[in-house]
Amino acid sequence: MDTRVKVAVIYYSATGNITQIAQEMAETAEKAGAEVRLRKVAELAPQAAIDSDPVWAANAAATAGIPVATADDLVWADAVIMGSPTRFGNISSQLKQFLDTLGGVWQQGLLADKVYSGFTSTGTLHGGHESTLMALSHTFHHFGGIVVAPGYTYPDKFVDGNPYGTSHHDAGGTVPVDATTRAAARVQAERVVKFARAITAPAAA
Repeated sequence: MDTRVKVAVIYYSATGNITQIAQEMAETAEKAGAEVRLRKVAELAPQAAIDSDPVWAANAAATAGIPVATADDLVWADAVIMGSPTRFGNISSQLKQFLDTLGGVWQQGLLADKVYSGFTSTGTLHGGHESTLMALSHTFHHFGGIVVAPGYTYPDKFVDGNPYGTSHHDAGGTVPVDATTRAAARVQAERVVKFARAITAPAAA
């Protein structure tokens, strides 16, 4: 029987910052010995809007091969890491719409007792890093999840400066995902795998 921890990294990204962080976390979780599903949520914006922004269009094309998330991805997982850009201090409508489809599995208790963690990216320095992550954690609490934040548990987190989850500031699209953000993402993914393993190992035994 395969006893590896199962991690789902589920995200929404328009311009690609969240995509890059999600990929960093997925790769890190795999290196830590987890089985990983990298999934994007469905796009709600019209194609005309996407095509009007070259960066948005490029990210859509580059991630066309990434499967779209379903409720089964959460049911399958021992741990779920979710990411969204901030939208007026909250999560994106695309991720929110996906969360709103999970009522059926939630009512069956299939989302409870899993590890959950979140990450984000903003266009401005104080544009909703913490509020977006806290809003996402509200949903995790309703699921009956075990929220694992990175905290200030490693030197890289003092550089990143956000104990709630990895967050990137792209300065209006002028600052790419950098080494600081990637290091924070690795710390968070490793911590999620660590706690998911601690929870699932006794059950497997």
